[in-house]
Amino acid sequence: QVQLLESGGGLVQAGGSLILSCAASGGIFRKYAMGWFRQVPGKEREFVAAISWSDDSTYYADSVKGRFAISRDNAKNTVYLQMNRLQPEDTAVYYCAARYGPPVHVWTQFDYWGQGTQVTVSS
Repeated sequence: QVQLLESGGGLVQAGGSLILSCAASGGIFRKYAMGWFRQVPGKEREFVAAISWSDDSTYYADSVKGRFAISRDNAKNTVYLQMNRLQPEDTAVYYCAARYGPPVHVWTQFDYWGQGTQVTVSS
C-alpha cells in the first residue's frame, strides 16, 4: 500500500510560480511511476505530467509543456511539480498519483492518489 501526501497549493497571480510536493510512504518509491492530474468541477480529470520510475523520463500535457516541470527525489520519496507562468486556466484541484510500473496518461490506470490540493490563479 502506498500513501500520498500533497502540499504546496495556494493562490497566485497570473504569471507567477508555484511548486507542489507529494510525499510517498508505504511502498518502494523507486519502482513507481508518478503523475500529476488536475480537475475542475464538471470536467473530467486531466493529465498534467508523469515521470518514469526506471529512467526518470518525463511526459507532459501540451497545455503545460514548457511551463511545468515534474521531478522526483527517490531519497526523499517525493515528487514535485514546478509550475511557472501560471494562467487562470491552470486553476484546478491538483492530484498526485502513483502506479507500479511505467507511466501512463490515463488517470484510471493509476493505483494510488493523494487528497488533492487547490491551485487558484487570479487574473
